[in-house]
Amino acid sequence: MSSGNRGGGRGGRGNYGPRGGSGSFRGDRGGRGGRGGGGRGGGYGGPTGSGQQTIQVFPNSQGQNPQVTKVEDALHPATKHKLDLGSLKLTEGFPGRPGYGTRGTKVELTANYVELLPPSNMTLHRYDIQISPVAAGKKHFRIVQLLLQAPELAPLQGDIATDFRSTLVSKTKFLQDEVLVEVPYRSEGEDEPTARATIYNVRVQYTKTLNIGELVNYLNSTSLSQSLLDKQELTQALNIFLNHYAKSSKNLVTIGSTKSFSLSSDAARGDIGSGLEIIRGFFSSVRVATCRILVNINVSHGAFYHAVPLPGLMKSYGLRSTVMLERFLKLVRIQTMHLPEKRNKANEVVPRVKTIFGLARKDDGHGLAHPPRVRQHGAGAKDVEFWLDGEASSSSAPKPVAKGGAKGKGKGKGKAQAEGSAASTTGRYITVFDFFRITYNRVLQDPQLPLVNCGNRDNPMYLPAEVCLVLPGQTSKSKLDSAQAQHMIRHAVRKPWENAAAIVREGVQTVGLDENANVLLRSFGLKITPGLIKVPGRILFGPKVIYKNNKAAGLRFGSWNMSDIKFNIGASLAKWSYLMVSIPGIRDSFDQQSLRAVMDEFHAALQKIGVNAAQPFPGQRLQLQHPDDPALDSSLQRAAGALDLLFIILPGANIPLYKRIKTIADKNYGIHTICSVGSKLAKDRGRDQYMANVALKFNLKLGGINQMVENKNLGIIDQNKTMIVGIDVTHPSPGSSSNAPSVSAMVASIDKFLGQWPATLRIQRARQESVDDLTEMLKSRLGLWKTKGKHAALPENILIYRDGVSEGQYDMVLSQEFPQLRRACEQMYPAADTKKGLPRFTIIVCGKRHKTRFYPITEQDCDRSGNTKPGTVVDRGVTEARNWDFFLQAHAALQGTARPCHYYIVHDEIFRQIYAKSIPLPFQSIADIVEDLTHNMCYLFGRATKAVSLCPPAYYADLACERARCYLASLFDTPSPSTVPSVTGTSAAGGTGQPTADDVQIHQKLKDTMFYI
Repeated sequence: MSSGNRGGGRGGRGNYGPRGGSGSFRGDRGGRGGRGGGGRGGGYGGPTGSGQQTIQVFPNSQGQNPQVTKVEDALHPATKHKLDLGSLKLTEGFPGRPGYGTRGTKVELTANYVELLPPSNMTLHRYDIQISPVAAGKKHFRIVQLLLQAPELAPLQGDIATDFRSTLVSKTKFLQDEVLVEVPYRSEGEDEPTARATIYNVRVQYTKTLNIGELVNYLNSTSLSQSLLDKQELTQALNIFLNHYAKSSKNLVTIGSTKSFSLSSDAARGDIGSGLEIIRGFFSSVRVATCRILVNINVSHGAFYHAVPLPGLMKSYGLRSTVMLERFLKLVRIQTMHLPEKRNKANEVVPRVKTIFGLARKDDGHGLAHPPRVRQHGAGAKDVEFWLDGEASSSSAPKPVAKGGAKGKGKGKGKAQAEGSAASTTGRYITVFDFFRITYNRVLQDPQLPLVNCGNRDNPMYLPAEVCLVLPGQTSKSKLDSAQAQHMIRHAVRKPWENAAAIVREGVQTVGLDENANVLLRSFGLKITPGLIKVPGRILFGPKVIYKNNKAAGLRFGSWNMSDIKFNIGASLAKWSYLMVSIPGIRDSFDQQSLRAVMDEFHAALQKIGVNAAQPFPGQRLQLQHPDDPALDSSLQRAAGALDLLFIILPGANIPLYKRIKTIADKNYGIHTICSVGSKLAKDRGRDQYMANVALKFNLKLGGINQMVENKNLGIIDQNKTMIVGIDVTHPSPGSSSNAPSVSAMVASIDKFLGQWPATLRIQRARQESVDDLTEMLKSRLGLWKTKGKHAALPENILIYRDGVSEGQYDMVLSQEFPQLRRACEQMYPAADTKKGLPRFTIIVCGKRHKTRFYPITEQDCDRSGNTKPGTVVDRGVTEARNWDFFLQAHAALQGTARPCHYYIVHDEIFRQIYAKSIPLPFQSIADIVEDLTHNMCYLFGRATKAVSLCPPAYYADLACERARCYLASLFDTPSPSTVPSVTGTSAAGGTGQPTADDVQIHQKLKDTMFYI
């Protein structure tokens, strides 16, 4: 491909339009390609299966537990053509299960659960732990360790499990309800506390006795009216027992309370670059299901710092920016290596451990009488001087670190000195390099490496990197960069049968369920069944996907192609053009002639697929000198005055420029933009499919409808009286600015075709999941139902799919969010409707963060990747009979192990009222109706030509949240090395302003469209 003309500077400053100048071209380098598209199964061509691949299954010789099936059937008889309202009695405030689903082809599956078998008379006594003075983090953990070794509790260690935070459970009740223990602090490995050790007063207070037998009886009961108030507390106590093993094992490290990782040399691990490695571990959690207590075990992966000498870690990360390096190293724990080993009575090395606060800075110790002299941020050993009282000599032998100083008492004058050296009225400044040479007879080999500060900003304590060893088992809390994320995926993605085998082979022991390794199992009398459990599933039939002129797409593996098919409703596009963005250092993919040729081809592709697009106005090339070049703003402003849509060809994927374009175009000027990766657009192979995928976004943004499903597949929605709503919230990431907010999004359908989903966004308090402004958000969607949907009346039913809510927050949806939705309707609906109980609400929570996985048992039940087939639904075996929930895998997993979506119905007025008298055939229960409707909607995600894993209302709300993150990138994103703030900057993540509602306010021209696609 020609590199094309080089001349022309910025090119084409003229207005867009039929006569506008086109500017000069260098050739395009490729762009982002929008955020999604039809994927591998989309556009022209579709899935065809590429070559032979070996498919295996994880063998499971166990049968299904007949007692589970018996209890499930007793609670919910198989066929209910007439609904028994008693079966819908609220359970803990939620609607009860109305029966089990029956539709689809039956299949047996393995689930990643083992059954936990407690003694029938098992009781656990729960105690609260309070520590004074208050300690945090690893010190708090260590105090609880020492508590268990104290004389008051040591005889009971075999009876005790703890979360090492606030709770202790024991199989035997203590003689006193309150136990007070004095705990002198000592570091791990030390035989005795030092003379100046802090004494912690620990209060262990009895709070409750929990009868595990009551939980077993409840789960085995065949009475729907049976309840158990202590269910959550009982489950929590069992989880504390389960997690105690990993937290108390020296060769394991835990993340949170559910993930365990082996630190042994034979643990599965791999380098992901920039100083980090991935280690394979296991998630575990006790779950309750009908008739049994289960432990959910799944493969998990974590990013850890390499346990290497600190210079190696620094060089692996790259000395690209001292600000970024400091952020990377902050709170990393190291062992000092320049002093003689210290050993305890057991002849074990007692490590000298320090925590890195940061690098040396010019403002370190600014309040000291003799503050250190630091030449620049991240200075090395020759460029940092500290005040040393008296003379340094080899005989004085101060302690390990060069200390910037400790603030003095009395009149506030500080004395900077080497730790351990005697104070005197005389002294001098000495470099860290000379201090180590004189004191330890050690010439530092790489004095240019940044020193690390293991004190704090006021009292710095400097150490050379080469005397530090990074301790193992330290997780990285920063967001991975794109290269690391790709490496992580490459290491983590494994075949489903490989993950299942790893759970049985390694996971059971790692999480503490091997009685040979975990002595507490025997002590508490707990056992597990061998192997993973087997559960019943069903494979639902896909709906009929319809395009223009009622032409049906040919479904295969949950996907289809659009060969000789047009959109149902093709949008019109009269005024549009294209812009190729160039930046220094990246070669363009097109010259002027080749780009015009490919745009002519793209115009033809749009028309072929059903977009009524006019010939594009002549495009322009825009040369930017840097990502913040104001020329971009000017170009988009001119385009907004002349065009409805601008197709932008970017120089690369995953670049900050994309977020800036979306912010300027969506918020400031109100012009639709679709971004493409030039390198993808330039490829001859598969370009027709790529263009078709991009066309999906064109049609949605412009108000068209891509695909529909046959009317009968949408049940009550086909009556045009039901609005579907999606709600999601996105939160700041690790590394985000401290003032980054959370953002909520709501999307809603405007008619029965479910093809257009306008969105509205709101800012709210950081990390708050409950949505604040639902009343106004829903009112705006109801207004669009009437205006854009052309309805005379408001919807009778509002079906909500709520994404991102954890199990512990289900109550929050009912107590905090649902009243706001009701309030919106009270303000919008006629009094006559509200008196009739309209609108009816049903709220379904969608969960993708769960760890439940299913594995096919026979090859005929596999798809091409060895996963369960698209349409797999499971509502028995791993669920509770009194809760209304189900797992649905609507999509075909391209790689790794398929993750089903978990749907939990927290409120239902629609289905229980409409189907109170009878249930239409071919359905046999309300469960059938809801499962079938949710599954069929997964074929209506307009940006793809395949079924998706998350029901589209929730998926669209998630995309709207992602777009909001673009607008708030200065607050949300960890800065790249090229955009890091100065050392004295006010924000850790580059954002300094307080967010306002205007930050997510969409331009008037776009606010009622699918701008976020």
